[in-house]
Amino acid sequence: MPAEVPRKRRVGRPPRLSLDAIIAAAARILQTEGMEKLSMRRLANELGTTPMALYHHVRDKDELLVHVLESQARTMPRPEFPADPRERLATSSILLYELLAERPWIIEVLTGDDLIAPSALWIVEVMVGAAVDYGYSADEAVHVYRTIWFYIVGNLIVRVTGNRRRARTGTVYQDEVVARLTTATHPRLADVAGRWAELNARDTHRQALTAIVNGLLPTPDPAKPKDR
Repeated sequence: MPAEVPRKRRVGRPPRLSLDAIIAAAARILQTEGMEKLSMRRLANELGTTPMALYHHVRDKDELLVHVLESQARTMPRPEFPADPRERLATSSILLYELLAERPWIIEVLTGDDLIAPSALWIVEVMVGAAVDYGYSADEAVHVYRTIWFYIVGNLIVRVTGNRRRARTGTVYQDEVVARLTTATHPRLADVAGRWAELNARDTHRQALTAIVNGLLPTPDPAKPKDR
């Protein structure tokens, strides 16, 4: 891998830094290069300064990431949600997925470190509140939220890593393995083997999240007595 070439710095007084400029530069690196490429040295090079200068504004990389998460959370839209609890949970779940899909590095940050942006918790409140309004206890509503959250995280991690692997090698090993299956050993998989990569690449998060929500918050059967 070629060594990183530092940017040429201007002669004279060093550039004036601000926390907002540092956050904006870090967000650019995260969005275009990913979490693994962000370091204080890389960020300083981006800003034409020294790593030590950054520490006048942030204590460490974790504090920097919290600032970036907060800045992103404050720009995320907060639409009006449906009054019906099931529709509200489905709509907010889809919104959360799509906001994170636009910023996949956030998943890497949230799953890699014990970091969180308080300003982003409003959407968790909406989702838990929808489950409570449906009839779940607060504890049960958190379970509903976590079930949906784990689907979102897992789906996006698989998609991001798969896309990176395809960009790097042109293929994914799993696709190659399935393509070699025969009807003698795996008749059902062999039937779709030629379309496996295409099927995996399809974006079905809206249908999937709607199905998950409908399973977690089923339509009450008027013929059955309520058990809540």
